[in-house]
Amino acid sequence: PKRSENMSFFATTTREEQAKGDMATAAKSYETLEYASGFGNHISSEAVKGSLPSKGNNPKKCPYGLYAEQVSGTAFTAPRAKNQRSWLYRMRPSVTHEPFHPVTFTNNKIIGNFGEGSNNLVTTPNQIRWLPFDVPKGDSKVDFIRGMFTMCGSGCSGSKSGFAIHIYLANSSMDNTSFANADGDFLVVPQEGSLLVRTEFGCMKVKPGEIFVVQRGIRFSVDLLDDVARGYILEIFEGRFTLPDLGPIGANGLANPQDFKSPVAWFEREGMQQSYEVIHKMDGSLFSAQQSFSPYNVVAWHGNYAPYKYDLDNFCPMNAVGYDHPDPSIFTVLTCQSQEPGVAVADFVVFPPRWSVAENTFRPPYYHRNCMSEFMGLIRGEYEAKKGGFLPGGSSLHLCMSPHGPDTTTFENASNVPGDEPHHIGRDTMAFMFETHLFPKLTAAAMAAPTIDRDYYKCWLGLKQHFDLNEVEKTILKLSDQQNQNHQRSSFQQAHGSPRMNGAGSPIK
Repeated sequence: PKRSENMSFFATTTREEQAKGDMATAAKSYETLEYASGFGNHISSEAVKGSLPSKGNNPKKCPYGLYAEQVSGTAFTAPRAKNQRSWLYRMRPSVTHEPFHPVTFTNNKIIGNFGEGSNNLVTTPNQIRWLPFDVPKGDSKVDFIRGMFTMCGSGCSGSKSGFAIHIYLANSSMDNTSFANADGDFLVVPQEGSLLVRTEFGCMKVKPGEIFVVQRGIRFSVDLLDDVARGYILEIFEGRFTLPDLGPIGANGLANPQDFKSPVAWFEREGMQQSYEVIHKMDGSLFSAQQSFSPYNVVAWHGNYAPYKYDLDNFCPMNAVGYDHPDPSIFTVLTCQSQEPGVAVADFVVFPPRWSVAENTFRPPYYHRNCMSEFMGLIRGEYEAKKGGFLPGGSSLHLCMSPHGPDTTTFENASNVPGDEPHHIGRDTMAFMFETHLFPKLTAAAMAAPTIDRDYYKCWLGLKQHFDLNEVEKTILKLSDQQNQNHQRSSFQQAHGSPRMNGAGSPIK
């Protein structure tokens, strides 16, 4: 079938091309990948026609001798509107593997427990910023899993509560390694280097400026289409990412559902008899098992529990067209809501290119103390509130009620710009924010990072006091004198009547 031929390129060509270092040829081939559009849809997909059962989900014998396997993302009894599951029809079931053991390599920088008893975690009210983390160089190969480390988080993966934020740095593809995360859902924000994401549901090409989400338990591999890769990960231990309610905005705007894309069924042909290492993350720990075939052997699937990607350039921003700077929540792409209505375990917010037209308004983000905590990253360009110091690949963290806002240069420039002419906020900029109502705790890897900006606080030290009490008192006295004179003139006119005026408009004496 045509789709199977197109989708199986990686199995027959890409590894050879990557081994030769011909990344350009490999990357070009992924432009033809097919996707299913829509957010939260029930999708049916076949790599071979007729491989989905004609009736039911698990017949006595599946077409072509396939095995039926259900992946449940929610409890069986979750309300129907929130119930998520998919049926996979695969050559061999995923249960066919050797026992799991702790991984042979060491990556103790991945944290899943931020609660009581956890060690080497820090909570600080200080504003923190990191310069871009260096991607690994040299002969040592570092893939997506080995190059991942935790920056901060809250709650505990074991109790399915809270979140974690990670950074990934890689110079090598995962090849015959597959990864599944039992702790939660991954929202991945590539900043440098395009990626091929192989999953049990199909393949996705994801470039910087796009994001992808892989839900709890789904096996996937990340392969590099460029020499190196760097990016950010938001992991939620509870709930699911959903589109935010639009309220008075109406039925359209922000992230439109039709712009989300899920992979279509694909299987790795050469992997039918090729051994794989399956890495399983559970409660913050990594385990490894061997199996004699590729986990990407799903010939067909249907359901509403599937990975997806989204191009941030498709975000339709709303903005103030009269006056004042809107709250950043109006730029929310995806949200994971807590039990309290309107309060998020984590929001993913983007600040894309857009027009600024508000009149008599300080247009950059305002100075702020927030009951939420804000982790920011920059994919490309400049961020309007901190031009120069906040670099692509860098990040910052402002915890609950820690004051933050534009640096000195931004404030002075924006406060003194003449007129109210519309201007465009960067044709090539893309900043984002992970926002949470929880208290993030910082890891040792984050606090001891060589890229931490110890002088971050200095960007505000130049903010001087423009309030001059002496000048204010003079202004008030002057206004008071004018008001007294006006009052006396008005009282005189009321007592004696208005003076007669001559033809020139002057009072007649």
